[in-house]
Amino acid sequence: MDKIFERARVKPSRIVLPESEDERILKAAAEAVKEGIAHPILIGDKGEIVSRAESLGISLEGVKFVDHCNKELLEKYIKEYLRIRNIPEKKAPVVRRILSRTLYFGAMMVRMGDADGMVAGAVNTTANVIRAASLIIGMQEDIKTPSSFFLMEIPGFKGGEDGCLLYADCAVNIDPTPEQLAEIAIATARSAKWLLGWEPRVAMLSFSTKGSASHPLVDKVIKATQIAKEKAPDILIDGELQADAALVPEVAKRKVKGFSPVAGRANILIFPDLNAGNISYKLTQRLAGANAYGPILQGFRKPVSDLSRGATVKDIVGVIAIISVIASSLKE
Repeated sequence: MDKIFERARVKPSRIVLPESEDERILKAAAEAVKEGIAHPILIGDKGEIVSRAESLGISLEGVKFVDHCNKELLEKYIKEYLRIRNIPEKKAPVVRRILSRTLYFGAMMVRMGDADGMVAGAVNTTANVIRAASLIIGMQEDIKTPSSFFLMEIPGFKGGEDGCLLYADCAVNIDPTPEQLAEIAIATARSAKWLLGWEPRVAMLSFSTKGSASHPLVDKVIKATQIAKEKAPDILIDGELQADAALVPEVAKRKVKGFSPVAGRANILIFPDLNAGNISYKLTQRLAGANAYGPILQGFRKPVSDLSRGATVKDIVGVIAIISVIASSLKE
């Protein structure tokens, strides 16, 4: 995270925080300014927000405010929403009600280029954040499936990338199809490039390594690997691999016949379903003492991420830094 904060400070992005009613968000916005990692934007009435912040002993100097009730701006956003959703003009009152919600207004700010990314979820559910981002920001051209990743920082681990790995998907897709699993792999590889500057080495995980077991669950991973390679031939992707074959060079030599660009040196682990992903990240966190940063949403045309509703101020600041770096990378 120190490296991510350093990268964020080089080119801090405009990050909209639509949940200004939450005390943690106000503190995180102030901390983001202090750390120089982003230019935070709070949505709502400036006077009300500042008054509440002052009552909590929080200085919001350096934070930008945008009022979602601003008539001129709201009308511009309504017009754009009608266009992108191909909705007739007579539905404008319905759209006005939608965009009066700060979450959707914030997503429209990102869509219109008035912000570079959005962080939400302290108040809203993951489903609501994904819905707003999908409707308004939209998905990357070749991605239909929103997903998420965790950045795992593992003390004493010598593999991955300087002891770090990306795990996906551990929070969103319960039982992805082969096509969805392939999209998760591609989206995570892109996240690794944009956030960390890595050369992605993506392992498609299974309980089988290169045909060591036969089962429909293995077939799903094999098919997903084929699809991912066809869609993104420039990314190093291999599977199906067991976790030890993906991470440990000595095991990879024994289990994998022939050349693999990933086996034994993976820095991205793609889990076959949410059971495997969620259990694995929590076990890594608790048994290995790993720091787990996320879940960070991915697959959208512009950066947006969810928060746990139990997130601490430190957690929120970390996600702001991550989204700020990704947004900056996309602008380059």
